[in-house]
Amino acid sequence: MRHNLIYFDKMRCLRKRSAVSFLGVLVICLLFMNLYIEDGYVLEGDKQLIRETATHQLNPERYVHTFKDLSNFSGSINISYRYLAGTPLPRKKYLTIGLSSVKRKKGNYLLETIKSIFEQSSYEELKEIAVVVQLADFDSAWCEGMVKDISLKFAHHIIAGRLIVIHVPEEYYPVLDGLKRNYNDPEDRVKFRSKQNVDYAFLLNFCANLSDYYVMLEDDVRCSKNFLTAVKKVVTSREGSYWVTLEFSKLGYIGKLYHSHDLPRLAHFLLMFYQEMPCDWLLIHFRGLLAQKEVIRFKPSLFQHMGYYSSYKGAENKLKDDDFEEESFDIPDNPPANLHTNMNVFENYEASKAYSSNDEYFWGKAPSTGDFYGIVFEKPIKISKIKVVTGMEDRQNDILHHGALEVGEKIVGGKKGKQCTTYLRLGEFKNGNFEITDVEHKVLFDINCMRILVTKSQKEWLIIRSISIWTSQTPNQ
Repeated sequence: MRHNLIYFDKMRCLRKRSAVSFLGVLVICLLFMNLYIEDGYVLEGDKQLIRETATHQLNPERYVHTFKDLSNFSGSINISYRYLAGTPLPRKKYLTIGLSSVKRKKGNYLLETIKSIFEQSSYEELKEIAVVVQLADFDSAWCEGMVKDISLKFAHHIIAGRLIVIHVPEEYYPVLDGLKRNYNDPEDRVKFRSKQNVDYAFLLNFCANLSDYYVMLEDDVRCSKNFLTAVKKVVTSREGSYWVTLEFSKLGYIGKLYHSHDLPRLAHFLLMFYQEMPCDWLLIHFRGLLAQKEVIRFKPSLFQHMGYYSSYKGAENKLKDDDFEEESFDIPDNPPANLHTNMNVFENYEASKAYSSNDEYFWGKAPSTGDFYGIVFEKPIKISKIKVVTGMEDRQNDILHHGALEVGEKIVGGKKGKQCTTYLRLGEFKNGNFEITDVEHKVLFDINCMRILVTKSQKEWLIIRSISIWTSQTPNQ
């Protein structure tokens, strides 16, 4: 990859100068001869990968092994960074938060974004995060002004070693003019998104060894309270399972979490295809190439887009994440359980999907009186809070119109199915939703089961969007 960067640099020089020395041309030819001789199979694979990416139709299964085995992708990109504020971190952190910012024609939200990160974190959480801000605009006066504002407003965070501001000189960037106009985008749009890909590649490259995990944000984002605690809880829950990207927002590339050891490959990937397509599309392909086929997204979202004007031409951008909650740090525990229902399930929207923390849901055909959705816990538990949400924005009538929530004890049954013999009703659903707190003070027994009971038939289908359970102390066995 370093050879490729040298090649990019040389090609840029060719555009700026009328002639290049014979020695320089000879060096480039020798380098490429060496690449073709030793790594011909890699280059041919890359050529095909580039062709398919240009049509936005990458085949992840076909290239996953080739991409994983590219040893050149594991090293850092050889560029020099300017520290505009802060110094190298004294120790590795748990999470690095990366922001890249450029001058906007209208509005500037960077200071508010940084403020939100720090204000929504506790003192203990601040010890485990590092915030890296890359000022990626080539306007030196703007960069100097932003550094001054950041240094004045967040001096104590800079001194504490949790905030760094960096810049990459323009000379390290590849050609940004005369690029391919994929998707019939106007030339200035192609230049904007291509530079943005390079900006993020350089930022990822810088952050590769700063922490265990990295989360990508934009420079116009608001954070939920104690978002780090929520992230750690999710990461812990995924121990032992393979993942490339965990998503904590459904918008663009906001709230995308990566293992730091994957950042060098991601940085190289963005550079390789920087002119082909927008960054959020490339991130989807990267995830697929590393064999994570499905999106793993968690709700409620931890990050919200707050900008009104885009960094591209100051255009209006009113996108909002309707799954965002300011106080969403309290992610449910949802202890291990077996899930079952006697309702007629539609296609593959099975019972387990309502209990998952991913962006999934249960969908059953019109339920009748007495139908139920049951949960049998693997171990008896103490519950502090329960929340059930039914229906969707685009299916607002597919709610539970008449229903109740019950908890039970004394399990009976065998291999064909288990259920409780005794149930206690905790309340009725209102407008399709149910929420109750202090359950441990209202239920005196250890809970083995929970069920959602349909108390009146309805002609509408039923979507159970999410079931959230918070546990208290472990019950006595």
